[in-house]
Amino acid sequence: MSRTTDTQNLADRVTEELRSKLIAGDWEPGQRLSEAALSESLAISRNTLREAFRLLTKEGLLVHEPNKGVSVAAPSMASIMDIYRVRRMIECQALAQAYPMHPARSAMRTAVEDALRGREERDWPAVGSANMAFHKAVVALADSERLDTMFTHLLAELRLAFGLLRDPEFLHAPYVDMNAKLLALFEAGKLTEASNSLHDYLVHSERIILAAYARRLAEQGVRA
Repeated sequence: MSRTTDTQNLADRVTEELRSKLIAGDWEPGQRLSEAALSESLAISRNTLREAFRLLTKEGLLVHEPNKGVSVAAPSMASIMDIYRVRRMIECQALAQAYPMHPARSAMRTAVEDALRGREERDWPAVGSANMAFHKAVVALADSERLDTMFTHLLAELRLAFGLLRDPEFLHAPYVDMNAKLLALFEAGKLTEASNSLHDYLVHSERIILAAYARRLAEQGVRA
């Protein structure tokens, strides 16, 4: 394997690690990222980190500004609406056409159990991560590697949208029981009902995020 290939593979791994941090909600929209601190904590060169930054900027997850450096992107209202449009197309269809005994069912159940435990412990970031895991498992029902990869990228953008809402309990608490209901419908073989419920669920979630976005703009004195 050539040195160039090794370098690119390392950059890809770092990109995936940084994307995972975004999905986990470790960084907030607008937060500036220190090149020096990150390269040191990840034990990588600044050139490798810059390549990862470049890839994530291309995905719209980071923003590079001359003389200001790199910061976490803040999604626009249009991008939030597009994210939810894509989610409804992918997730609802995956549920409607799924095999009730699909192996992803166990991942859905684990995510629901993790969310219930997180709610009991009032660990809202953990509840948020469990919610992400649940929806990733729903997409896995489609048995498409391309959809899985695309949805992983979408999750990172989605987490940035969630970052606009500063009350994680208000954001995540309602969906613990909703996910449990979806799982019950799915395991009962009520796929059409599960798909329709998920559609309504995603519409509700979109409205909450858009309202949070509008409030944030109002606080900043900007018109949506």
